[in-house]
Amino acid sequence: MAASASTHAQLIQASWARCREHGLAPHGAPDFDCLTPVQLNALLERQQALLRVTRDEVMPQYSHLLGNSSYLVMLADAAGCLLQTWGTQRFVEPRQQHGFCPGACWREQGVGTNALGTALICGEAIHVSQDEHFLRQNRYMACAAAPLFDAERGLIGVLDVASDGYLPAAQTLGLVRMMSQSLENRLILARHADQLHQLLFNSGPDNLDSSWAGLLLFDEHGRVLAANHRADSLLGRVPLQHNLEQLFQIPLREILAQAEGQPFALQATGRNRLHCQWHAPRKPRTGQRSGNYDPRVEKALAQAGLLLEKDIPVLVQGETGVGKEVFVQALHRASSRAQQPLVAVNCAAIPAELVESELFGYDKGAFTGAHHKGNPGLIRKAHLGILFLDEIGDMPLATQARLLRVLQSRSIQPLGSAEPVAVDIRVVSASNRDLAVQVRDGSFRQDLYYRIAGLSLTLPALRERSDKRQLIEQLHARYCEAGQPQQLTAQVMEVLLNHPWPGNLRQLSSVLQVALALAGTAAISIEHLPPGFAEPHSGPSESCALPGNAPATGSLVELLRSANGNLSSLARSLGISRTTLYKRLREQGVEPAHSSLVRHR
Repeated sequence: MAASASTHAQLIQASWARCREHGLAPHGAPDFDCLTPVQLNALLERQQALLRVTRDEVMPQYSHLLGNSSYLVMLADAAGCLLQTWGTQRFVEPRQQHGFCPGACWREQGVGTNALGTALICGEAIHVSQDEHFLRQNRYMACAAAPLFDAERGLIGVLDVASDGYLPAAQTLGLVRMMSQSLENRLILARHADQLHQLLFNSGPDNLDSSWAGLLLFDEHGRVLAANHRADSLLGRVPLQHNLEQLFQIPLREILAQAEGQPFALQATGRNRLHCQWHAPRKPRTGQRSGNYDPRVEKALAQAGLLLEKDIPVLVQGETGVGKEVFVQALHRASSRAQQPLVAVNCAAIPAELVESELFGYDKGAFTGAHHKGNPGLIRKAHLGILFLDEIGDMPLATQARLLRVLQSRSIQPLGSAEPVAVDIRVVSASNRDLAVQVRDGSFRQDLYYRIAGLSLTLPALRERSDKRQLIEQLHARYCEAGQPQQLTAQVMEVLLNHPWPGNLRQLSSVLQVALALAGTAAISIEHLPPGFAEPHSGPSESCALPGNAPATGSLVELLRSANGNLSSLARSLGISRTTLYKRLREQGVEPAHSSLVRHR
């Protein structure tokens, strides 16, 4: 928690008082009390796990910041002895170079007031500006540090960010807090995620993957065995050894009934409503099932996982709304890159004139209107992780050529830069179009198709899935709020099971959310479903197929006419966006802007 200005002053004053008690004088030189080579080797051996996670999992996420500034990141153990440093030492005084090498100790009794040593004593993040250092010889730098704690809240080390003092204090303190929280989370996951369930939660649904999300790890009985500090502040208590039912007043089975990896809401006891998602153990105990998926989906996940590990690109196809993105998220969670980024790129949503700068990035000043700091690009953000190219069939041909070069060379050249940048990525693509047909008609490059389709998988439509009942129950449980019936009636379930679902899972989600909102605290009934929803259907036909599979012109026109020309209503019923509907109508010779079928405002 951020300290107030007065509290910060008190921390600095208390540190200076300790320095005097240690017999230090402001004009004295710092004593880093460096370890011997034998002592250092023994220390590094003991701290292998902390070093590995910091070096391999945390530092790569912040390399873009370190490369463009004069930051120096220092990792030390719980006694204040340096384990490793990253970044620049250009600002370091030559006579103090030895103090920034592994084995140097930054305890207050030898170095005076400094962020690293002072944070270890006060147990919280702190910034020490140039003039706040007790020893004058240290006043050429400013630094911020945050202590590191394990899952049981034991002190295990400290992370420090030092600079020449010209960077804003708030920025440096914010950076070290973010890095330390990320490191703590990853240490907890490295130790417990193989065998324990995870629950992530935060105040908003869009930041569940950030370092500032609360993290709980719990066993099969719902008992919390590990948690991060953010969980304490969000829940208003230390959750260790508590049961999830005590923390959220909801049975464990209802939490696990939610779709894994998908956001849902929970009410913390005595606190605000929180947005959550849960994940199963990465290596379940023998006998545990990964889920009751349709066998075709299970097989597709297993095959895609094997090929992804061998760096063979995967292409996922299927109708709009079948859950391609959810499939890729499950693939990412089960992969060896689960702790690295999954960067999703909707190729249809990026304007054609911006797609290259968004994908490949640009250097500062590369073009008029470019951000003054440049942009690394989405491909570079996926470094060490997985790049998910959704709706790749909508990518412009010129961009397809550049993407092909990236996939062949595994390097990108940002706009305005003469130097290529190496990237280590796994690639998964998805499309609701038949890319083989697009290759034949010349709208998709054949060489790129063969590059991305090492394995081509087609996900079944919702109407064809054997696990349809489980999916309906999971989505209903996810959107159901406190006070609403937890079960669907047999009549409504029968109607939902027999519907052809042209919009697949996306349409099912929309129908259930609307029905729950209309039903209030009552059970969903037929009257809460869309008009005509419960009427008998002759079964799946081409008219049920998604626009990506090009239904006959007459069928789409009839659907538009039955919607009284309301494009928004038709798009919602099909589970697609208005933009996609416009595009499909134009492909079939209907111009929405001028057609008499469309209701204009």
